[in-house]
Amino acid sequence: MGGLHPPVRLTRLLAALPRTQEVIGGDVEITGIAADSRLVEPGGLFIAIPGVNVDGHRFIPEALRNGAVAVVGEWPPSALAVPPGSFTYVRVPSAREAWGWLCAAWHGLPSRQMTLIGVTGTDGKTTTVNLIYHILRAAGLSAGMVSTVSALIGEEELDTGLHTTTPDPPAVQEYLALMVRSGATHAVLEVTSHGLAQHRVAGCDFDVAVVTNITHEHLDFHGSLEAYRQAKAQLFAGLSSAYRKPGVPKVAVLNRDDDSYTYLSVYPANRYITYSVSTQAEVMARDIRFNPGHTGFTLCTPVGDVAVSSALVGAYNVSNILAAASVGVALGLSLEAIAAGIAAMRGVPGRMERIDEGQDFLALVDFAHTPNALRQALETVRAMTGEGGRVIVVFGSAGLRDREKRTLMGQVAARLADVVIITAEDPRTESLEEIMAESAAAALAEGKREGVNLWRVPDRGEALLLACSIARRGDVVIACGKGHEQSMCFGTTEYPWDDREAMRRALRGKTLDTLPTAKRTAL
Repeated sequence: MGGLHPPVRLTRLLAALPRTQEVIGGDVEITGIAADSRLVEPGGLFIAIPGVNVDGHRFIPEALRNGAVAVVGEWPPSALAVPPGSFTYVRVPSAREAWGWLCAAWHGLPSRQMTLIGVTGTDGKTTTVNLIYHILRAAGLSAGMVSTVSALIGEEELDTGLHTTTPDPPAVQEYLALMVRSGATHAVLEVTSHGLAQHRVAGCDFDVAVVTNITHEHLDFHGSLEAYRQAKAQLFAGLSSAYRKPGVPKVAVLNRDDDSYTYLSVYPANRYITYSVSTQAEVMARDIRFNPGHTGFTLCTPVGDVAVSSALVGAYNVSNILAAASVGVALGLSLEAIAAGIAAMRGVPGRMERIDEGQDFLALVDFAHTPNALRQALETVRAMTGEGGRVIVVFGSAGLRDREKRTLMGQVAARLADVVIITAEDPRTESLEEIMAESAAAALAEGKREGVNLWRVPDRGEALLLACSIARRGDVVIACGKGHEQSMCFGTTEYPWDDREAMRRALRGKTLDTLPTAKRTAL
């Protein structure tokens, strides 16, 4: 993270830190910041971050050999392999948190130069971020956004990675700095629980915090639903301590239909805006009309009502639209701009994305990878089937992730789909057969019969081909879990994979053979 950026005095960077315990050594010029000792260049600042498997403090000698002139870490100076003296050592309570703030300071604290909106939740984050972005643009504002799919900066779209959640601090702050340079006055950031827990958005001063919902997910990482909730809550807790921009209030946008309302509404904010599909709230939907390719309703707000039309389908997307509209209300945007932004949003790659190769049934690719998202997706596509049509779902569960989810996914699929095909979804170093067996056992317990309306197909390309080969007029085939992602992890290797391309091939009677489960690679 050096490049053409001019050197910055260490004291100027440290001034941004919320807390330091001690500084040993003098002020030095910093040419770049790195948390990987291999990426340190002469004049660099090395951030020694304790990890689960590897502790960055052990790589301080390598960072120094590569030219580091300063180190930020958590260990007491006496515990370091190389004693401070030849370099400046800054001890902090949390190196990860310090990394975020130092990267922000390196770029001139860009979030303080824009109105920053953060969106968190289990499901619907990416769609809601995109909706907010379109509303801002429809209002004539210069805006940027960062989601798990892409970053939009000015007229440029940047891919944010293969399996990324919230990017690491260097990327987050660089995106925000590029937005400032492009003239953006507003930015929307998708904020994951991992991103919050790991301080990836430290140094981001949010003005509006939005929640979609908080349900069963990532318990492998957080340990409990309570810890997961607390991670999400950090976005709202941070409003009160965030830098205050002139004339910009701190606003919490809360979902009255979700349990998260109870524990997020206690965090201080200048204003709370609630939204709901089913109960009384400041922002609501009335006279909802669902069609296979369109949703319409009357948007009711504290400043009036307006008719909205959206290409997004499903009851859950009504909730996402209300969350985004609430941000428009919070920012004082016109109802016309809010409605225009909603209409302009055509969809997100890999979210209920239709794949058409001339078949006489509907084929969809969706990112649904949690029990709640799978339930919502299957309830939505049920309304899209023709007379006598069936729902055929292809899904899997990830390895080295929340194990309980595998049973829940199997139960949901069995209850809401007519045909269930269980396959691979990032098994990582776990046994794919064992992962599939857990979901299959749950589906069998719900009454599905193997070889009749339940199949286990390890290769995802073959699974999609099977789904398309048994589909008939009026059916819906939906592939869930991968969405926009461009790779799948087996062992520790990311193999190229695109569900949309795999579905296209399956509709043409072919398979996408890029995974180690494929016959072609097994030979």
